[in-house]
Amino acid sequence: MESSPDRPRHSVWVRSTHWIVTGAFLTLAFTGVMILMVHPRLYWGEAGNDLMQPIIELPISRNYKHGGYTAQMPFYDDAASPVSANRTYDIFNKNDWGRSLHFLAGWFLVLVGLVYLSAGAFSGHFRRSIIPRSREISSENIRSDLVNHLRLRIPPSTGGPNYGTLQKITYALIVFVALPLVFLSGMTMSPMVVANFPFLLDLFRGHQSARTIHFLSFVALLLFLLVHVLMIFKSGVRQHLRAMTLGAKNEE
Repeated sequence: MESSPDRPRHSVWVRSTHWIVTGAFLTLAFTGVMILMVHPRLYWGEAGNDLMQPIIELPISRNYKHGGYTAQMPFYDDAASPVSANRTYDIFNKNDWGRSLHFLAGWFLVLVGLVYLSAGAFSGHFRRSIIPRSREISSENIRSDLVNHLRLRIPPSTGGPNYGTLQKITYALIVFVALPLVFLSGMTMSPMVVANFPFLLDLFRGHQSARTIHFLSFVALLLFLLVHVLMIFKSGVRQHLRAMTLGAKNEE
């Protein structure tokens, strides 16, 4: 028997944007790792290269532990002069296709994200289902919800956007903070974009800082995706898939 007609269910635009964003994000994740393998080091500031000390170093390709360099040579006679040197080893540097696909998938994410933001604002979806109400944001309510999640006491799926407090806070941070941060930091790494919008370099404190923030934002989104999938399995895969594909309500 079908559930009550007033039980919340996902609208067509929510379901459509959900799957397009999912596909775009997985493509971005794969190509992003391929791009990062070429230079698996992250810096803070404007410049960064193999001869500088990174703040994060990732062991994800043979470029991680290099084979050494020839003697370093300063560009000019000054103690603060940048230095250069030739590598004495072959590096992994085959990611042209990855950059092109990354850029394409990024625009899919941006365009569909704009549709989602517009529809969510005008339809009241954000107000009803995403942004937590003031009465929900209490220390007791958040603590209780957190304990239930840590103990994996997840209520069964309702087939619609009937989210708890932690879910609402998390979704709001993803939609309004993490995704815009990924987009803006990604644009800051483009010379063409910053030539027209130079304030982005000031906003992120340089190209390399933007690259580091882009990576950390991606890690936050990836962790969200992993927890999201775990919650789906705990609360009912079949119900979630029906709700996010056919839009069908749960059977009782």
